[in-house]
Amino acid sequence: MTERSAELPSQKQVIELLDGEFARAGYEIEDVVTDANARPPRITVVVDADDGLDLDSLAELSRTASELLDRVDAEATPYVLEVTSPGVERPLTAEKHYRRAHGRKVELTLSDGSQLTGRLGETEGGAVRLVVREGRRPDFSVRELPLESIVKAVVQVDFSPPSPRELELVGRSGKEAGA
Repeated sequence: MTERSAELPSQKQVIELLDGEFARAGYEIEDVVTDANARPPRITVVVDADDGLDLDSLAELSRTASELLDRVDAEATPYVLEVTSPGVERPLTAEKHYRRAHGRKVELTLSDGSQLTGRLGETEGGAVRLVVREGRRPDFSVRELPLESIVKAVVQVDFSPPSPRELELVGRSGKEAGA
């Protein structure tokens, strides 16, 4: 987070100012929240990428955003600038969100009301592959689900490492498991 001085720009102004530079660096602005009522006022820029984000990337994006916003400094209203990732609590609502959560454990609610928990495999052509455990045994199956049949999807916090078989079925190696 960076303490800054300037008149609080609008969501649209922030997106127009940052989008090109962030896109060139391989990142997409998911959302911008400007809160003039917070003390101090706050601008939060939520970014994501197909290859994920790490702390170094977020720090670099924050520096870039700060430099770009400095160029349009007009007034002296202090605000906090925060560049962040969507976080695990964000629901998956678009195909790109499923693609970016590849290998993560998710809980899905389907249009028929049923719920599934599993690990996301590949997402393509409007469908996602989900690796689900069969009973209590370490047997897994892969279900292909049309995205239109999923009414809610949320990434789950996973404290235990996935089994090698799960990783194989989602197309990941053990080295990528934490990614």
